[in-house]
This record gives sequence, structure tokens and C-alpha cells, in this order.
Amino acid sequence: MQDSMKPPFTSVTDSDRWSATFSRNHIVKALETVQDLIVVSLCIGLFCVMVIQLRDMFISLLPPLNFHDVTADILFLLILVELFRLLIIYLQEQRISIGVAVEVAIVSVLREVLVRGILEVPWTQVLATCSFLLALAFLLIVRVWLPPTFKGIDPEKRYTMQFHDNETVPLNGHGH
Repeated sequence: MQDSMKPPFTSVTDSDRWSATFSRNHIVKALETVQDLIVVSLCIGLFCVMVIQLRDMFISLLPPLNFHDVTADILFLLILVELFRLLIIYLQEQRISIGVAVEVAIVSVLREVLVRGILEVPWTQVLATCSFLLALAFLLIVRVWLPPTFKGIDPEKRYTMQFHDNETVPLNGHGH
């Protein structure tokens, strides 16, 4: 009777699995917390850079006014604001926004073109810049048709569920 009261051998392995899963969950949560702290520190650093850039922009507005420098400063400040927004979206939703990232890239490329001057850039670089901007515009258009996987929809899980549902359904309806 004492032997029948002992838990089966599989309960020990179930306990080991639970222990491994439990510790794995703690490790993942700790790593996510560290990652969030890194992103928060990036946000604080980026905010400080924005304040310094804003101060420099106002100083550049003093006479003699150099329109070229003011335009470059304004565009750089907009890039910093968009990067800050990208980090905030990451903290809120734990994902990188494709749209914001592409917009930052577009504004960055256009800022470089404006700072250097389109007439001073070799035609091969202008052609490469145009093709890069077209590729980024294509990404902005294509992302409209991509499914919103960030709202709890996991396409791989959905595919797995359909695969398992298809396995349990008998071929002719009678289990044959």
C-alpha cells in the first residue's frame, strides 16, 4: 500500500519542467526589465540631445542669419523627435514601428541632401538616393497591407492552430 501512495515517476519530471519553466520566466522577465531600462536611458539621453540642439538652433537664429544652417538644425531636431517617438512606441508596445522608422530614414536622407546641396552631389549619389527613397516609399505603401501582428495576433500561432485542427478532422467524416 505504501508503494501505491508514492507519486508516479512522471510527477518528478513534471516538477522539473515546472521549475525550469518558472525559472525561465523569471530570467525572461529580468532581461526584459533590463532592456526597458536601456531604452529608458536612451530616451533620457535623446531628450538631453534634443534640448542641446534646440538651444543651438535658437543661437543660430541670431544675426547674421544663415538659412542653410537653420534648416539643417530644424530637420535634425525633427529627426531626434521622431527617434524619441520610436523609443516611446517601443516602450509602450514592445515593438518597433515600421512606419516611424521609415519616416525617420526619409527625413534623414532629405536632410543630408539639403545640407550638402543637390547641385554639389555627384549624379551617382543622387541616383542612389532617389532609389533609396523609392524603396522607403514602397515600404510605407506595403506596410498598409501587412497584418497588424502587434495587437496580439500571432500569425505563426494561427497557422499552428489551423494545422492541428486539420490533423484531428477525419478525412471522410467517419474516422477513416
